[in-house]
Amino acid sequence: MTADQTLDSGLPIRLLHDRVLVRTENGEGERRSSAGIVIPATAAVGKRLAWATAVGVGPHVRTIVAGDRVLFDPDDRSEVELHGRAYVLLRERDVHAVAAERVERETTGSTGLYL
Repeated sequence: MTADQTLDSGLPIRLLHDRVLVRTENGEGERRSSAGIVIPATAAVGKRLAWATAVGVGPHVRTIVAGDRVLFDPDDRSEVELHGRAYVLLRERDVHAVAAERVERETTGSTGLYL
């Protein structure tokens, strides 16, 4: 999105600096393993990262665009509610990974260094 962004609800918002606004996926309930075993929401699991979809980015964000799936630590987050919908506000440095088709094209031939 551009500097002046409009969320799903039609609310105009401008994110500042390196902020990323994401909509979390419903990972709070029970889930299934790759073998089809149902894992209840109350099962004790070690520290898990969470996936979310970026809905807005600030002007200084370099590697994330709106629509990308991002991986982040759910313990280090700031939640905000806009028009009855919950979002999470992150800094770009708090994002561990980005999943998007364009990522493969951008990294071909790169050194992988982050300076």
